[in-house]
Amino acid sequence: MHRIEHGGNLRRAESLFPAAPRPWIDLSTGINPHAYPVPPLSPEAFSRLPEPDDLARLRGVAANVYGAASGDQIAAAAGTQILLPLLIEARFGSFSPDGKTAAILSPTYAEHAQMARLAGFAVRETQEVADLFAADLAIVVNPNNPDGRLIARDELLALGRHLEGKGGLLVVDEAFMDVLAPGASVADSVHEGLAVLRSFGKFYGLAGVRLGFAVASEAVAARLSARLGPWVIPGPTLAIGLAALADDVWQQDMRQRLDREAGELDRLLSAAGLTVAGGTSLFRYLRHPEAERLFRHLGEAGILVRRFAERPDTLRIGLPRPEQWKRLEEALCSEIWQV
Repeated sequence: MHRIEHGGNLRRAESLFPAAPRPWIDLSTGINPHAYPVPPLSPEAFSRLPEPDDLARLRGVAANVYGAASGDQIAAAAGTQILLPLLIEARFGSFSPDGKTAAILSPTYAEHAQMARLAGFAVRETQEVADLFAADLAIVVNPNNPDGRLIARDELLALGRHLEGKGGLLVVDEAFMDVLAPGASVADSVHEGLAVLRSFGKFYGLAGVRLGFAVASEAVAARLSARLGPWVIPGPTLAIGLAALADDVWQQDMRQRLDREAGELDRLLSAAGLTVAGGTSLFRYLRHPEAERLFRHLGEAGILVRRFAERPDTLRIGLPRPEQWKRLEEALCSEIWQV
């Protein structure tokens, strides 16, 4: 099976650029460089099984943040990756539905097409929302990774109603929705034919915590939770998730900070002769005829950005931490790149 590459693979970067200076600056993932401050964790968080009441509280807090009617519309898991196949099973009654088709709005996160193929769907990737109406399963990442494309809420709701009417399913992956002001999400409008995935690790900068949510109808959310079991979320993750999701002051301040720093990154990229073609406040998407040369130039400077084999003229670059800006600026403004 084709191996899918992702950002964050520093061991591979070290093999490509063995002479690069250390430490590496990893701008390849789109994860917030300003992680939520992890609260002190009690020893019981590690030594005891998680309490069911804490998981119920986590679902309730997540529902409040994402706009769901109640925690009964939330299923929590160790990241969103495991939730897509469970949503497929809940809607189609099988992980291998015979004769079903899936359409993925692309280019996007490659694991979704991979999962649909593993589930037995005939998969088509398309750049047109209109093409999704003919499928049984449609998947949209919104805002999109890697280019930040944003599909209007009304378009997605119309697609969801259409698919519901013919027994299909629309899954909207809102992994990067937290950076936007309220209004674009469809998590407040889920039904049997529309489900939403929400990632915790990206906006809160805690990818290693492994936490994600499905927002779905109460019946589907209950089925997912039953399949996942009572202890799907470890005690330390529960404690961190409860604290971060309830901290609306941190969330508002962070959105403003990310907007400011994305603007700073735009100015730095422009000074280096690079045009931003899209993105979110967590990452910028670049198109440049010499994108491969820029990837290698930055790699030799110990800075890893995300390249795409199928789109060799594009790169994705995330936000640096405060102490990393100067090194990035020096690499981008060096004569070696400017020549």
